[in-house]
Amino acid sequence: EIAASLRDGITFNTFGGGPLACAVGSAVLQVLEEEGLQARAEALGAELLLRLAELRDRFEAVGDVRGKGLMVGVEMVASKESREPLPEAQMNQIWEDCREMGLLLGKGGLYGQTFRLKPPLCITQEDVDFAVSVMRLALHRHAESSPGPK
Repeated sequence: EIAASLRDGITFNTFGGGPLACAVGSAVLQVLEEEGLQARAEALGAELLLRLAELRDRFEAVGDVRGKGLMVGVEMVASKESREPLPEAQMNQIWEDCREMGLLLGKGGLYGQTFRLKPPLCITQEDVDFAVSVMRLALHRHAESSPGPK
């Protein structure tokens, strides 16, 4: 009777209920709970957001910092007044500067003007400290090399 009901179905997944997939999923959920990864990600994500917001207040090129949990975006602008996206060459220079110092960032946004930070759940306090220090130094170097308000 159960098998007959699947005959008229549009989709069917042969791997979704496999014992190996279930065992792996169960083990992953156990590690997440035992190591408190979700709670740590929530706390460190909030700290990362706040500390990057301090960079927004300090640097003219940082137009906005937004996110939730460990997914954070840092929007770069030519000036806070105009809100125009930071030119691509300047975005690329900051991006490369961060990469050379060991911080890998994604880029997104309608004009490619937003740096994306998406660290893994196993992030540590040291990782947050490192990311913020690298961003601060790269932004400082950008401000020093750019004309206009710092």
